[in-house]
Order: sequence, then structure tokens, then C-alpha cells
Amino acid sequence: MKFWFAVTLAIVLSAIPTTIPAQAPKELPTGTKIDRDLAYGEHERQKFDLYVPKSETPLPLIIWIHGGGWEGGSKDNNPMMLLLAKGYAIAGINYRYSKQAPFPAQIHDCKAAIRFLRANAKKHNLDTDHFGVCGASAGGHLVALLGTSDGVKELEGDGGNPKESSRVQAVCDWFGPTDLLKLSPAGGSPNAVTRLIGGDLGVKKDLTASANPITHIAKDDAPFLIIHGDKDRLVPLSQSELLHEALKKAGVETELLIFKGAGHGDQEFRTQITTTENRDKTVKFFDKHLKAKS
Repeated sequence: MKFWFAVTLAIVLSAIPTTIPAQAPKELPTGTKIDRDLAYGEHERQKFDLYVPKSETPLPLIIWIHGGGWEGGSKDNNPMMLLLAKGYAIAGINYRYSKQAPFPAQIHDCKAAIRFLRANAKKHNLDTDHFGVCGASAGGHLVALLGTSDGVKELEGDGGNPKESSRVQAVCDWFGPTDLLKLSPAGGSPNAVTRLIGGDLGVKKDLTASANPITHIAKDDAPFLIIHGDKDRLVPLSQSELLHEALKKAGVETELLIFKGAGHGDQEFRTQITTTENRDKTVKFFDKHLKAKS
């Protein structure tokens, strides 16, 4: 039974979609400045795109982190682009795949990109006090980890701008893994999770614990909006329920939004995430935490 569970897990995790199809706006807000493939490091994957609408004051920033099982995907398909018209600058970042470097390279890259954006905020008219993140699947795991690991030295990396903070002020997590050992039990067949960690999770216990967003939760963490389909076979809803309950227990503001009948970024999930009601919930979440208080 354990063998067949491991085989099934290896198959389904290898099938994690690399992107969530985006609904790009037909027209960007007038005066939007576009910078593509800006480098925040020397590796070919350490690049980001940035869209900044014209504004007399610095803008809050929402950073999209793509999915793809930590071994695929791209910044090119960014569903946060619709929020450009809501008064936000939008970024999308790439990070090293697990085949190029195992964990913690991926979170090192995400934090390095955030520090780089803060260091260059004046140039791009960004509000350094209001950075939010959103990501799906593997990207959901990374944004959740960004939200809980502020100040965790081993996850910062040496990607430059060490005097800048990698802290984020709001996290929107779409069906991200949060307890890797429950997702990929020790002794199982190789899969996307074991390739991320670089081996059996039962052997690499300390590294696995460090990769779990739940490990680092503290009461001063950023607020979370967690969105998950109840028919997700690749990353079960229980992963988000574990994170949501752990955040609540620590006193962190958190909301879990469950899409009935939706799978892992499938058509039903895409249909529900783009409804006016759910789009408004996302906008209101970011507005609450990223728009400067008067």
C-alpha cells in the first residue's frame, strides 16, 4: 500500500501545471512603465519583470511567484496583472529550478529579488513598506515561506543587498504545499518534493523542516489569504488547512477560501478565481494591508 501511494504521488506531483493562465488586461493603464528581464542576480533564472503605472506617489507592489513543481514554470504568465488598474505596481519573478539547485536556492532567490526591489524602489517609484506576494502551487509554497520566515538567517541567502529587508506585508497563497513530509512521506519514490529537497525527506529531516512554512510561524507574521480547491488531488486541501490553523493558533490574521469542486489550478479553479466576488476579495485583502493608511 505504501509503495503504490508513493508511485501515485510521484506521478501526480510530476504533473503539477507550470502556470495558471492569466487574464491580462486588454490595455495597461496609461503611462505604465514596463521593464522586462531585469536581473537581480547572475544566474539566468534570476530575473524579473516589473510594471509600474504612472503615479505621483510611490506605489505598493504585488509580486507574483509562479508554480511548476519547483522544476518548471515562468514569470511570463502573471495573473496579478489585472491589479495594475487598482493602483498597484506588479512584478513577476523567476527563480532557480530544483534541477539547477536544490532547496533553499528557491527561497534564497525570492528573498534576493525582494531585497533588490527594495534597494531600487526609488528608481521604480515603489513603496518599500507595502510589498505583497501571491503564488500558486510551488509558488504558493514559496510565498507562504516568505510570509513566515522573516529573520530566519539560513533562508536569506547571499543574493545581495543584505541591508534591505525581505519581509512582506501580505501573502496570498494559492494551493501551496505547507508540510512537505505529509505530502511526500519518508521512503517514497522520487518526486517533485524529493527533487526539491535533494533526497529522501526522512533522511533530510532538518532541511525539510526548514522548507516548511509552518515551521517558522510567529505572531508577527504577515496576514494570509489562502485559496484552495476541495477536489485538489495534487496538493490536498489539508495542506492549506494545516497552515491556516497554525497561523490562527499563533494569532496571525488568516482567511481560508475554499473553492467547491475545484482541483489543482484546473478550469473550475480558474473560473472561480476570476469571478467578480472572488476577485474583489483578493483586491480588498491587498487594499487592506498594502494601501497606506490615511
